Amino acid sequence: MRDKRVAILESRLGTQMVELVAKHGGLPLHAPALAEVPDVDPAYVERLVHDAQTRPAKVAIFQTGVGTRALFATTDALGLTQSLLDLLAATTVVVRGPKPTAALRARKVRIDLSARDPFTTQEVLEAMQNTPVDGERVIVQRYGVTNVELEDALKARGAEVVEVPTYRWAVPDDTRLLIELMNALARHEIDAVAFTNAAQVHNLFAVARPLGRADALRADLNRTLIASVGPVASAALRRFAVDVDVEASPPKLGPLVSALDEALSN
Repeated sequence: MRDKRVAILESRLGTQMVELVAKHGGLPLHAPALAEVPDVDPAYVERLVHDAQTRPAKVAIFQTGVGTRALFATTDALGLTQSLLDLLAATTVVVRGPKPTAALRARKVRIDLSARDPFTTQEVLEAMQNTPVDGERVIVQRYGVTNVELEDALKARGAEVVEVPTYRWAVPDDTRLLIELMNALARHEIDAVAFTNAAQVHNLFAVARPLGRADALRADLNRTLIASVGPVASAALRRFAVDVDVEASPPKLGPLVSALDEALSN
């Protein structure tokens, strides 16, 4: 990718990805497309813990590391962490990937079921296929948005789903970098765009839509190399009628940059 302009929409690990692209000789353009906004309601968490002591959950699903840590930080502040740990000890604990796994192990929580690579909702449901949930409560640690696919699948199996918000994804307050990216795409100055999260797709179009630029953005993206970190981001891109040229496997930043390097070198 030497001397190729690569747009990076990643926020939390944006600096790391900029460095990876530059290491491969690329020219990174960093335009963070989402902001992580804390969304933990301590009063809700307190009610949930107390309620679970009388109406225990059968399963607890942890989807992200940052959300898991935010939940425990809240119970720390409330003095309820031991109560939460006791509840989890009597619950089937399911993790979506390595990040929530690490966060739970740091708290010495036993993990019963783990989704396999590439750690999508489908793999979570596969891991739980032999766990009966009909008539049972299932606690789901929410990430940036409600996982509608997971919630609908669990409800279809008869579960009562209790969602625990920990943070939400929002459009950044300052959208100037995203608008500059759209301008650069329109001028054909970008060789590739890397999407590392499905919310980035939604937010980019959310910025474009009120400006009357959604159709132009779609056309500009479709004449640019589009790289996706994995199947969830790819599905979001396709919902907006944007073609995916490169998908990382496994769905991580390193393989994504390597796949980009190979695609841009051809």
